[in-house]
Parts: sequence; C-alpha cells; structure tokens
Amino acid sequence: MAEFVGRAAELGLLRKRLDQVTASGAGTAVSLRGRRQVGKSRLVQEFCNRAGVPYMFFTATKGASSVESVATFLDELMASSLTTDRELIPSQVAGGWPDAFRVLASTLPPAPAIVVMDEVPWLAEQDDLFDGALQTAWDRLLSARPVLLLLLGSDIHMMERLTAYDRPFFGRADNMVLGPLNPAETADALGLGAADAIDAHLVTGGLPGIIRSWPRATPALTFLEAECADPASPVFSIPESALMAEFATPDQARRVIEAVGSGDRTFSNIAATAGSRQGSIPSGSLSPLLHRLTEEKRVFAVDHPLSIHPGKPALYRVADSNLRLYLAFGRTAQEQARRGRPEAGIQLLHRRWTTWRGRAVEPLIREALELAALAGTLPWPDVTAVGAWWNRQFDPEIDLIGADRAPVAQRLFFAGSIKWLGSPFDNHDLAALRQAATHAPGFTHGETGTAVVSLAGAVSGDGADLMWGPSDVLGSWQTA
Repeated sequence: MAEFVGRAAELGLLRKRLDQVTASGAGTAVSLRGRRQVGKSRLVQEFCNRAGVPYMFFTATKGASSVESVATFLDELMASSLTTDRELIPSQVAGGWPDAFRVLASTLPPAPAIVVMDEVPWLAEQDDLFDGALQTAWDRLLSARPVLLLLLGSDIHMMERLTAYDRPFFGRADNMVLGPLNPAETADALGLGAADAIDAHLVTGGLPGIIRSWPRATPALTFLEAECADPASPVFSIPESALMAEFATPDQARRVIEAVGSGDRTFSNIAATAGSRQGSIPSGSLSPLLHRLTEEKRVFAVDHPLSIHPGKPALYRVADSNLRLYLAFGRTAQEQARRGRPEAGIQLLHRRWTTWRGRAVEPLIREALELAALAGTLPWPDVTAVGAWWNRQFDPEIDLIGADRAPVAQRLFFAGSIKWLGSPFDNHDLAALRQAATHAPGFTHGETGTAVVSLAGAVSGDGADLMWGPSDVLGSWQTA
C-alpha cells in the first residue's frame, strides 16, 4: 500500500473516540464527510490498521439495490476480524437492514471494535428506510456495546442531512469534516521547499491521490510537463471523475461550473457565459443554482469585498484549486494527450501557468495571513479576518485587507498586495498599493498598515509594515 502522508490530527481525533469507547464500554458514532478523493477511506483504513482492535469495513456500491447492499454487508462482516465463528453469519436476511444490524450486534465482541460504513449516502439513496433502521439499531442494539461506528460519505449535503435535527440519527453522531492536506503536509510529503511546495499544493489541491503520484522533490512545472503525456494521470483523472460523479450530464449546473472555471467571477458574467441561444440564465434560475453549488456541493467559494461598508459585487471561484486547474487548462491538455499531442498541452501549460498560479494563490495567502493573525504573529493583534476589496468597476482591486471581522468590518488594520511573479516587489508596486488603499472604505492614513506578500521578495525591505515570502506563507500551517 502507498505510504500514508499527514493526517496526524485526524488520526488523533479518531483515536480519542476509540479511547472513549474503551473507557466507557459504550458505543460512539462518528459521521465523517469530505469531498471525493480527499482521503476519507484511506484515513479510516490507516486508523483501523493502527488501532489494534477487531474491525469491519463495508463500502456501499452506487446503483446497487438494497438487497444487494445488505448481502455485501453480510459478506464483509463474515470476512472481517469481528467474528471467529463465521458459520453464525447468514449469507442473506429477509428483513433488510434491520435484520442485518441485528446480525452485526450479535457478532460484536465484548471488547472494543470498529465498524466502518463507507458511502452512506448511497445506502440512503437505495432505501428510504435506511436512516430509520440505522437509528433504531443504534439506540437498541449498538450504542450500549463497545463499538466505534464510523459513517463515511462524499456527498457533503447528504452527510449533513444524515445528522440534521429533523432526521432519525440527529444527536447520535459526532460530526467530522475531512479537508485536503494542508500546504505544510504537502511540503513534507514531497520534500519541497516553500515556493515549490505552494505550487504543488495549488496543483494537487492537497488531494492525497495526486500527491502519491508526484515524484519526490519534483517542481510543479516539471511534474505537469511529464503528466501532459499521460491522459490518465491523477492530476487530470481525479477532477474529471469528481465532475462526472456529481454532474454526469451536461446540464445548466455543468455550464455554470465551466463558466466559473474559465474565469467568469461575477453573477452577470456567469449568467451570460453559461446561458443559451435564448440569452443569459435568468436570475431566478441562477441564484438558487449558485447557492446549491456553493452551500450544498461546495464546488464554489464566494468572496465579498471587505471594508467597513457592505460592498458589491460578490465574486465566485472554484473552491478546489486542482479542479480549478483542470477547468482552466488541464482538461485541454488532457485531451491533447489523448490525441497523441502532448507538446500542445505543454505549450498551453506554459502560456497559462503564471496567470493561473497568480490568481489561484490569492485565497491560500489570505488563509495563511488569517491563521497567522489568529496565532498572534502579525503586527496587528486584533485582526481576525483577512480578505480583499474591490468596487463595482474593479478599479482599484486591493489583494489584502485585514480587519476585525467580515464581511463588514468595524475597523481595517492593514491593506496589502500579493505579487506572485518572478520579479520582486519594488517601489513602484508600493506606490501603487498606497494609492489604491485610499479607496477602501475604512482606510485611515497613518493608522492602517501595509502588508506585502511576494514570491521573489522585495527590492527594499523598507516601506511596508509586513513583508512576507513563501516561507512565511508555508509557516502559517507549520505553526498552526
């Protein structure tokens, strides 16, 4: 099995739950959700391998019938380390999930054990009564036993619904969200310096499946050039499969995703680009669709201008940087590779890389500054939110705003600029920042500071109150 990377905190949280089971002799349930390919199954398998207790690991199959899923569940139970007498486990039951859970309960050993059910949303999709059967089994059969029940799922909205207040399993499970590996974990896994590690994190989106395919100590452009000759490369196939799993048909949602992925950020531009021959998508259709893609599917993130006054317009972006790369130019490079023309994909990569990277790194840098602010390592101790500011004309746009709260602040503490290019930040850049900052509502001469984050450093260290480079950005996760 491939080397396991990162996830020390998550393994510790799962171990804590198992220790609770051991100490109390009672069951604990955990709902673990996260986007596809983020490594939920791999994390839980690693935890089971290290736990030193009997376990079973069942994975549902999309499209299978409830009868087939129950039969597979019993097969996995029979093959697991939970039981020493497999003759007691039937190959099928007449009563569906309620009977299957009864068999599970009768098989559990008196000592602590782990039961994993992966892709739970597919089970609820197959059988409307699954949630109720799970709740009844937990309340009557499992919760009094020393078992750690782990419920995994990639459909984030469905996993949230599993434990929502109006659903049977409400209040019975701890909720955990598994995000991508952070930039420091990416750096450790790949043996890269700060600047190259940030590039690698943008390309992979922190997804373990791509990181495992990345040769150690290889810079991002070198890696991508090699992958442009392989249409089945994980850097292309993982975002492709994620799109197909969630949005299989080329419907309006796919057109909206394509529009944002190609660089349209405002509501009006998205409506125009994703429209049809009849014109732009009507507001009444686009608004709920953007809400679903942002709040339920988590495909998009939405940014609002940060200042002491409410601002417009909101800007949408693809939340996962690997999917963002795929939509921007990775898919075209993949298609060229399928046609036996990898050199065309490489040329496209070089044409678009600098611009793509410069835009993709901005939310990562804001997150790094926010982490540093919360850790108390910035010159402004009252900063709790870091964003950006723009007006309706996007003239000017300020890359960094540090404030006491978001999206409408009471006070701005700094305005800043990001220059993620090969040339250093110079006096001309600093003058432009100071001029632009005066337009942000809440900026005060002599009180609001200046911050600069630059890939290539600065011509002079004087002038800005805070000057960060790649090592500082990466350090926010190393010390978090």
